[in-house]
Formats: sequence, C-alpha cells, structure tokens
Amino acid sequence: QEQLVESGGGLVQPGGSLRLSCVVSGFSLDHYAISWFRQAPGKEREGVACINTRDTYTNYVDDVQGRFTISRDTAKNTVYLQMDSLKPEDTGVYYCAAELGMYYLCDYDGMEYWGKGTLVTVSS
Repeated sequence: QEQLVESGGGLVQPGGSLRLSCVVSGFSLDHYAISWFRQAPGKEREGVACINTRDTYTNYVDDVQGRFTISRDTAKNTVYLQMDSLKPEDTGVYYCAAELGMYYLCDYDGMEYWGKGTLVTVSS
C-alpha cells in the first residue's frame, strides 16, 4: 500500500524552527515529485513547497519563501520541510503528497498519494 507519513509537527514559538519529515513507503520516491501542503484552521488547503523528481527544481509559496526549505533523500525515502522563522500564520496541518513524473518541474495539482498530516502550531 502506498503511504506517506508525516512527522515532526508540534508546538513552537514564533521565530522558532521545525523540520517536518515525510517518509514514503509502497512506491518509489525516485519517480515522484513531492509537494507539501498546509491547511490553517478555517481556511482552504494550500500548496507550500514542492520538489521535482530529479531534485533540480523547487517551488515555494510567497509566504514561506526564504524561510522554508524542501529537500529529499531518496536513499531514505524521505522528504523534508525545514521551517525557520515560523510565524503564527504558519499554523496548520501540514500534508505531503506525491505526484508521478514531474521530472523538470513540480506543482500542486494531480497528487496521487497523500499523507494524513502533522499539526504545526506556532504560538507563544
């Protein structure tokens, strides 16, 4: 069964950092782009960051540009989202999702497999 399992969420103060992990099983990460999404309370889910299959392209939503870094370690079947300088507006459930192909770019459409999310709360 294809699975993505997020971890690393928790409560952090504004200005703090968290590193989220997305561990993939049941399919080959080396053929899938990975995107991170988040859903804040009362808001729609939005794409946050993505990384293409070949690890040659990343994309970030403007709100997190310069603060978040997405990376992948195919040997560990894991994708990371390093989140620095966190703000209360970053609060939400963070999901990772996989899309087949996407060797040149990545996006937030057509995700085939989804994790169940990890909660990030940024509050003092």
